[in-house]
Amino acid sequence: MGACDRNCGLLSGAIIGAVLAILGGALIPIGDFLINKTIRKEAAIENGTIAYENWVVPGSPVFRQFFFYHVQNPSEVMNGSRPNLKQIGPYTYRMRYLPKENITQHSDYTVSYFLPNIARFEPDMSVGSENDTFTCINLAVVAAPAMYKSGLVQIFINTLIKSSNSLMLQNRTVKEILWGYVDPFLKKIPFPMERTIGAFYPYNGTTDGLYRVFNGIDDISKTALISSYKNKSTLSLWDGYCDIVNGTDGASFPPFVKKNHVLQFFSSDICRSIFGVFKEERIVKDIPVYRFVVPPAAFASPLVNPDNICFCTEKVLSRNCTSAGALDISACKEGKPVYVTLPHFLFASKDITENIEGLYPDMNEHETFLDVEPTTGFTIHFAKKLQVNLLVTPSSRIETLSKIRQPYLFPVLWLNETAIIGEDKAEMFRSKVSTPIKMLHLLEAVLIIVGAVMFLGFMVSYFICRSKKLK
Repeated sequence: MGACDRNCGLLSGAIIGAVLAILGGALIPIGDFLINKTIRKEAAIENGTIAYENWVVPGSPVFRQFFFYHVQNPSEVMNGSRPNLKQIGPYTYRMRYLPKENITQHSDYTVSYFLPNIARFEPDMSVGSENDTFTCINLAVVAAPAMYKSGLVQIFINTLIKSSNSLMLQNRTVKEILWGYVDPFLKKIPFPMERTIGAFYPYNGTTDGLYRVFNGIDDISKTALISSYKNKSTLSLWDGYCDIVNGTDGASFPPFVKKNHVLQFFSSDICRSIFGVFKEERIVKDIPVYRFVVPPAAFASPLVNPDNICFCTEKVLSRNCTSAGALDISACKEGKPVYVTLPHFLFASKDITENIEGLYPDMNEHETFLDVEPTTGFTIHFAKKLQVNLLVTPSSRIETLSKIRQPYLFPVLWLNETAIIGEDKAEMFRSKVSTPIKMLHLLEAVLIIVGAVMFLGFMVSYFICRSKKLK
């Protein structure tokens, strides 16, 4: 082969390499365009799309693990001492495994639905049975001062409490604490009222909603965002922007999620919208995800996070709203003094934690997180963790509460609601979404790298040959 032919071959190889590199670079915007086009079509909540199929029925089983607080020093507590609690659990229930109900598409690009509430006990995933008994707070008695504020009424209530042999603490089963029992004290109240009480009563056989969310057909950036809840865009519980129903229901978010996004989601359990911030990249069942977590700022004191000032309504536990880590939700619990916190008072201020013994907050164990696939916005794995507490207040007119020294939060239980995408759904997701995207990005990288190496290699060889020829 002559020098000219050799040089031409080297130049041809360099040109081919350059073409491959340019083709790889060109595939980036073209590939992004194709991905965006496909996602915009498949992420809308419309019959026939991937999103709709995963939206109607949960893509993975949803479980709630309940951990109960057993009072180990009941006599001392009723005499004014700090409770010493022992966590017992989990007691696991399968939740939200039924399809959404009354799904209706509307002309304004929204879709409405109800979420059916149902819980099925899973003994194989629990430490005991629903009939296990604990010493716990008496929900009806402790709530009495908040429900009946008049001094004369409290004197009357005290006679009913004593005649029913009710005390500040009681022994109840898992099933009773969660789903309700007929309280002996409430049975004696001589006017019509609900006699059944429980941490989640009523639940089974009820529905959550009506939800109305944007379907994304006209604007993909609004997909799954809540338009209204129970036909309102506000809750009528809080002041200002705290009262607005923001974000999605947490099952999915608008596609193309970025790390700097703040993901808003509404939780009817805590009667408010809350938010998650990016923490880290993870892999869940070979699907790359972004993990978003609920940060301390979500429950921080208004002194730390001024945005929380409109969540401050309670005047007993913290008169000047300087406490952190607890949210008074009595307004949406018919006046019952219910507070929600993170488990074991995670991120709570000292004035809340110092009144209870036996709690051990651990961020890794008690943190709420959502693992979101960023291209589609689908939540692949999540764990929502909340603690239910009752505010205990002294009452000189109610004998069993008369020895309480100061108001404090008494933990009842905490829950871990979790789900991870099932194998069938994960395989479908990998085949239709993550693997094609991964292969496209791999092809882009291979073309750019191979093309660049070819171009540089052949060009170097060409100049070497050319320099030898000149000599």
